[in-house]
Formats: sequence, C-alpha cells, structure tokens
Amino acid sequence: MLWCKSCILPDTRPNLVIENDGVCNACHGHVAKGSINWELRKASFDSLVESVTSKKHKSYDCIIPVSGGKDSTWQVATCLDAGLRVLAVTWRPPGRTEIGQMNLDNLISLGVDHVDFSISPAVEKKFMLETLRKSGSPAIPMHLALFNIPLSFAVRFEIPLVVWGENSAAEYGSIDGTDSGADLSEKWLRRYGVNAGTTAKDWISETLDEKELIPYFGPDSIALKNADIRSVFLGHYFPWDPETTRDVAIAKGFQVSDAPRTGYYNYADIDDRFIAVHHWFKWFKFGFTRLFDNLSLEIRNGRLARNDAIRLVKLAGVDRPEQDIEQLCSFLGITSEHFKEIENSMRNPKVWERDADGVWRIPQFLIPDWKWQ
Repeated sequence: MLWCKSCILPDTRPNLVIENDGVCNACHGHVAKGSINWELRKASFDSLVESVTSKKHKSYDCIIPVSGGKDSTWQVATCLDAGLRVLAVTWRPPGRTEIGQMNLDNLISLGVDHVDFSISPAVEKKFMLETLRKSGSPAIPMHLALFNIPLSFAVRFEIPLVVWGENSAAEYGSIDGTDSGADLSEKWLRRYGVNAGTTAKDWISETLDEKELIPYFGPDSIALKNADIRSVFLGHYFPWDPETTRDVAIAKGFQVSDAPRTGYYNYADIDDRFIAVHHWFKWFKFGFTRLFDNLSLEIRNGRLARNDAIRLVKLAGVDRPEQDIEQLCSFLGITSEHFKEIENSMRNPKVWERDADGVWRIPQFLIPDWKWQ
C-alpha cells in the first residue's frame, strides 16, 4: 500500500492514484479547484436554468434526488433560489433514522413537491443480503435505487433536468479528468455509482426475479436521449465543501446529530442506520475507514494538519459500528456470527496478512504502532 503524503488515503481506494510526487489525484484535483473561475461557473448554471425555464413544458423544471441530508438541503435551497420549480424524489431507506425523517420533513417545508418512494421490505431484505454476501456491501441496492428512481420519474413526467450534489469522482479522486465535468453520464454511473459495476439486470436470479427488481432499473440511454434530459452535478457550478453545504442547510433548518454515526462529521451519513455498515467494509477491502475519507477532506480544506488527522485515527481505532451491525442483522434475519463470516470473506489478501499468532495485520499501514485486534 502507498499512502498519500498530503492526505491520509491509500492507493487501495478505488480510482485513487498516488502520483510521482507522492500526492494523490484527489489532493491534486482539490488544488486545481483554486484556479476555477466560479463566477463563470455560476453564470453557466444561470444559463442552464434559463434554458430549462424558457422551455414550454407543463411539468416541473427539475428533479432533485434527496435524502434530507445537508447536501440535498443545499441542492434544494440553491435551485429554489434560482427560480426552478422542483420535484424532490427520495428512495426511502429501510433504516431511516428519526433525525433523518425530521430533516427530510424540513427540506419539504422549504417549498417543494415530494415523492417518498418505498420498495417492498421483503425485496430489499433479499437484495441487500445477496449483495452483502457477494460484494460485502448492503448498499448496492441503495445506490441503484437512488440513482435510477429519479431518472425514471424524469422520463415519465418529462422533466428536463436532474440536479445531483457533488461529483464524488472529482472530490475523492478520478483517473480520467473528464469525469470531473458537469454531467452525470451512463459511463460515470457505471464506474462511480458504488454499485460494484453492476446494474439491476446483473442481480436477477432464482432468489430475485426481474419484476421484483423493477425499481432498481432506470431508463435506458435511448429513453434518456429521446426525453432530452440533462443530469448535472451542482458541485460543478458551485464550490462543494461539507462545511459550506452544512452551513447553508443549517440556515434552512437542518438539524445535526449529537455525534457522528460514522467517520468524523456529526452532520453527514446521519439519515440511515445502515450506511455506517456500508462504510465499515472499506476496512476489510481497502484497509481504511470512513474516518480517513472525512479527515482527508478536512486536510484539503485547510482545517486540519495531516499529523493531527493521523492522531485522530489512532485515537478512534477502527470504531466498528456495533449497534448498526446488530440492527442490520436483525433486519436481514442473520446472526452476528454469520455477519462476522461475511466480514472475513471480504478481507483483501493484497492488503492483509495473518501472523503466526493468527492476528490479521496490514503490513504497510499508515500508523506503525497500530494495535491490531
């Protein structure tokens, strides 16, 4: 493993590359953002809004996929301020938290029509268990749903624009510089949609039939092209920073949590009980946790020194989300012992090795005196 000399992420993170100077492409990309003419980008967004609102269509101006989180609150507030008529669409997570519901209700109160799309819990249980066992991620169904359901609504109701939040490929590292553009394309979704490179069709089996998976199928590229729908990242037009979007959201009534559900922030990943489990599997697959991601953003934004970030990681340990794992096991109907078997089956042999005492270790770990369990 190689570790970025600027932030604290390793080259095992998908699509992150440590370049010749020892600094990762995500850090280089963040520095490059300093040369962006944001006034010009805002003007480009204004032109996009004008092109949408001037069309003679009877439907909404745009769809915004929302969870009620700080980013989706920021998206809604920004688009409403721009004069867009918004339909907010949510994939309803089976583990929605109380604060998540409260923040979603607050988002709706800003002045949008809203669809809260629930998928059969029986189907979600089967699908989540299947992806957990095969890919070490209970969140593949979530990502397929939250990307495809809004697009299906856009085609069905002839809504010309879909507005997403930040471009994760640009913020967390992307090999192809074109992936940092404004548009969410089919290519982008396949590569960066956190769905293990799969579509709903790939999960059809004796356990899951095609009709059960209907919500996870989006419109095909031909349907999208014929509908003339533009799908864009708001983070391309305005500087995205978790603290900036948090401040905008709080000003609009967004509530933060008492403590982080996972990672560093008490205002991110707080709307779903199961998202911490999704992030937890990074430890086995890639040798780092959600905390590394969050602290690396803080380093890039100049709010934290790298040595302080390493100290915080050491202090936190791996921070296994015990309560969330217990709740997920209960939802899926599996034992904690079975879950531990799945954990170990996802341990990447290119990252981990087992010593003579049977203890698993990461030989090139960021912290040399880490206490291995």
